[in-house]
Order: sequence, then C-alpha cells, then structure tokens
Amino acid sequence: MFGPHIWRYGRVLDPFAEMLRLRDQMNRIFSGIGQPVAAAYPAVNIWAGETGAVVTAELPGMDPEKIDISVLGDTLTIAGSREPEAVGEEDTYHRKERNGGSFTRTLQLPFRIDGEKIEARYEKGILTVTLPRQEADMPKKIAIKGK
Repeated sequence: MFGPHIWRYGRVLDPFAEMLRLRDQMNRIFSGIGQPVAAAYPAVNIWAGETGAVVTAELPGMDPEKIDISVLGDTLTIAGSREPEAVGEEDTYHRKERNGGSFTRTLQLPFRIDGEKIEARYEKGILTVTLPRQEADMPKKIAIKGK
C-alpha cells in the first residue's frame, strides 16, 4: 500500500499508468498534425547560379502529361493533378499518406527567367526544370580604366 498510488472511489489508481494513457490519447488526437499541407506540395530543391537556376520537385507516380509548368518574370509555377490510387472494394487503408487531387506550387526566384530557353525533364518521379537567367539580369563585368 506504500508507493505512488492514489485511492479514488474505492480503488487504487496508478498515476504513471494514467499519464501513459493520457499520452496515448494525445498522440492519437494530434497524429494528423504535421502532415504536408497542399501549399508545400511538391517538395522542391532550388540551385541558383550566375547563369540560371535548377529546380527539382518530387512528384512520384505522376503522368508527365498532367504537369503544367509556367513562368512569369521571376516566378515559376508547377501545377498538376494525380489520380488517387484504386483500392479494392473489400480493402481498406491501413495508412494513407499519398493523396490524389490537384496541386499548385509557386516559387519566386532571385532573378527573371528567359522563358524561351526553359527545359524540363521527368524521370523516376523527379521533375527537373532548368531555368536560364535573362541576359538583361545577368551580372556584368565592368572593366576599370587606368589614367
């Protein structure tokens, strides 16, 4: 009868067991928080240099025909849609983290893009977009004249 036990309503309650039960309930309630939001999809990496930028985007299971890429000034927009995966009539999801539906991701770059020279590739679920910098936005080397 000694130890961290509490008597309540004629029975002994273990506060540690109650804290573990409370933790499990809180984990269950907040388990959906932290899922990627639509505004952050797809995940991207951007490399920028003097002559342009390269953007890679994770788009697994996409049909390249359903991906739209557009550029306006210094803004790149990647949009598209993915059909949800078909599940059999008797099957139910155990976990579903890859959603279907439409998405749009707009990225602002540190310089204006030459829209005529853009190249895009889709390979193994990765979209790679090469964005050359406009000539007018390229850094210019200034020669210093002597006396």
